[in-house]
Amino acid sequence: MNSPTPVSPQLHIVVLLPLRDDWASVIELIRRLDKCISREVYRTEIVLVDDASIQACDRSTFPSSLSAVRTIEILRLRRNLGHQRAIAVGLMHIKQTIPCDAVVVMDADGEDTPEGLAQLLSAYSKNGFTIAIFAERSLRVDSSLFQSFYVLYRIIHRALTGISVRVGNFSILPCRYLSTLSVMPELWSHYAAAVFRSKLMFTTIPIPKGRRIAGKSRMNFVELVSHGLSAISVFGDIVGVRLLVGSLLGALIAGFGIVSVIGIRIFTDWAIPGWAPLIIGVLAVMLIQFISIATSFTFFVLANRFNLGFLPARDYSYFVAETMGVYPHE
Repeated sequence: MNSPTPVSPQLHIVVLLPLRDDWASVIELIRRLDKCISREVYRTEIVLVDDASIQACDRSTFPSSLSAVRTIEILRLRRNLGHQRAIAVGLMHIKQTIPCDAVVVMDADGEDTPEGLAQLLSAYSKNGFTIAIFAERSLRVDSSLFQSFYVLYRIIHRALTGISVRVGNFSILPCRYLSTLSVMPELWSHYAAAVFRSKLMFTTIPIPKGRRIAGKSRMNFVELVSHGLSAISVFGDIVGVRLLVGSLLGALIAGFGIVSVIGIRIFTDWAIPGWAPLIIGVLAVMLIQFISIATSFTFFVLANRFNLGFLPARDYSYFVAETMGVYPHE
């Protein structure tokens, strides 16, 4: 007699959506997510991190009946922290208050699509529910200017950190990963970079980027540059060491140049009147600058080894104003 095939238990997932005033987009996105997620396979809860929105949230605009989504909760922050820090607070809130199997991080404007979430969940299942999966953008719909700056940023990031930029926030990770991230100050700067820095297991899959559901992006050039620098700052010690080595190499070249000029001036007839003092002066200034830079980065790297800074598990609650359930309606 054959034994019945065991039925796999539901996977309890929490979808984390940080937003600021994107209420129209997130409500439509929730409807699309609900249609895309299987109620039989996934027990789904949604946490919206309201990053100090100016527009008030109208609870009546949220869906009154959903199939797969069990609950929707809004976590309102005391002040605007920015996208990455809102994610950090949201992850710590989930760790402390919502026992679950996995956490999905995605944008609330629709650029991270429900179809993409289905691909993440499928890859997560194929990898045994044990490692994080990040969406690697296979197709972007940004302007040519944005893409040009993004390529430049990727080159700089690779040169300074040794790591290629391939992913954004769109991801799924096992809930047990939150224990490691909760004691990483780097999470306060950049979520994806903190996961990479943690050395936790992850993989990537190609997922096209979608279009905003409503409104326009508020991200300006200054914020984009700040976002890129935040990602690089997570690897501050690596960047510091690389710049230290580069500065010492520059100082060595400048010192060699000074010795060469003096040798040419004394032992050869190649000298042009007045050129040696000028070249030596320029090289001496460069030498002093490189030595100064190298000294600064040495102290920077050493100081950062003892600077704990923001500790997510300890400090996140200071930024939470209130939590509010919006589904199911009371």
